[in-house]
Amino acid sequence: MLRVVLVYPEIPPNTGNIARTCAATQTELHLVEPLGFEISNRYLKRAGLDYWPFVKLQTHASWAAFEQVRQQQGGRSVSFSKSGTHSYLQFQFCEDDWLIFGSESSGLPPDILQDSSAVLRIPMAHEQVRSLNLSVSAAVGLFEARRQLALMT
Repeated sequence: MLRVVLVYPEIPPNTGNIARTCAATQTELHLVEPLGFEISNRYLKRAGLDYWPFVKLQTHASWAAFEQVRQQQGGRSVSFSKSGTHSYLQFQFCEDDWLIFGSESSGLPPDILQDSSAVLRIPMAHEQVRSLNLSVSAAVGLFEARRQLALMT
């Protein structure tokens, strides 16, 4: 099963939108602390609307705590970054991949990128545009992985 991981997310509506996408696709959502907001934040709840009961949500106190869970469960850590070496469109996803996204302001730390099984980028047509919104990036990556794995039912 694919999983979405947000490392140090900062903006509640982005996380709420990603939670809604995860609920719709029955994808686990993992949040790695510290978070830039309270999990009970009203903006987070509002963005997720009334879908929160359908979100398979897990929070982790740190990257090390998350990594322990990931290693126990298995699967590749597939990170998304503007500095990615491969386009997400040229990558072959697997069912047990962990799709990892960094914070809105700084992305993923270098040590996480270095330890990733793959670092992917979402190509931008305009060279002055660094990246897409976090919730859009997560949806793009998740839906491409689902398309490849024929999970689009």
